[in-house]
Amino acid sequence: MKQIGKRLLELCLFLFLLSIISFVFMKAAPGDPVRYMLNIDDVAISNEQIESLREELGFNDPVYIQYWNWLIRFFQFDLGDSFMTKQPVIEELASKIPATLTLTFSSMVVMMLIAVPLGTLAALYKNQWIDHASRIFALIGASVPSFWLGLLFIQFFSVELGVLPSMGSDGFFHLIMPSLTLGIAMAAVYVRLLRSSLLESLGQDFIRSARARGLSPKRIFIYHTFRHCLTPVITIFGVSLGSLLGGTVIIEVLFSYPGVGKLVVEAIIRRDYPIIQGYVLFMGLFVVIINLLVDLSYRYLNPEIRLKGADRQ
Repeated sequence: MKQIGKRLLELCLFLFLLSIISFVFMKAAPGDPVRYMLNIDDVAISNEQIESLREELGFNDPVYIQYWNWLIRFFQFDLGDSFMTKQPVIEELASKIPATLTLTFSSMVVMMLIAVPLGTLAALYKNQWIDHASRIFALIGASVPSFWLGLLFIQFFSVELGVLPSMGSDGFFHLIMPSLTLGIAMAAVYVRLLRSSLLESLGQDFIRSARARGLSPKRIFIYHTFRHCLTPVITIFGVSLGSLLGGTVIIEVLFSYPGVGKLVVEAIIRRDYPIIQGYVLFMGLFVVIINLLVDLSYRYLNPEIRLKGADRQ
């Protein structure tokens, strides 16, 4: 419980600092959202109209006053309204988050379906053909940019064969190419990571002791070797999960997938500050929660960490 309380305190401090930094950087960025809002219908505008709208939105106030007003609304669970759609930011994000989480989850499934069997076989059959094949896959997967891989999928499956849709999110088939694009890029890293972690675990003393006690190879591998190797894998997984969620931005734009990433790109183009600020906080909250869950998983996967925590108490 102490660890959870400490993490929650760190979460609050992190979000506070993140909100200040993102708010200041947004205000310092070039571009004027007021001009974009007034020019949205290509109607001639006057300086009086510009100043009137700036005053209405509070843009003429000092930056620290603008941030203070935003912070007060934030503690009231109000992230403001989008400049373009006039809808609450929370509703805008809530309507897009399920699509992004679905894409993230499906990409993780693709990654595990590739990385777990390939990495495991590469470790069990070291220096054999499956190990060499995994090295080639990891090298190619790490070298090819995800957006270029996505373009190849669009060209082959949509343009040439016409078997998969290239944009939208109207069903399972719309998820296939975006999920493959993100999943293959992640799998290239985890194949080699899982292989090296398994090889290290296979050389541990407790594995030799388990074999000496006569435990079956299957039981040793599942309950001892594989469980021990998951600690470094999950550490990297917690870090890369935040990167995966951020990486969906490029893929969502490429496949015209209506998720949070596509929403924030449109908000950046339009200088829609409330949407951008809400997205930054959402990403920060997500990353911290994932790191908290990773820390808690250590206590289950590694008994040594659990015992050390008990000794401190």
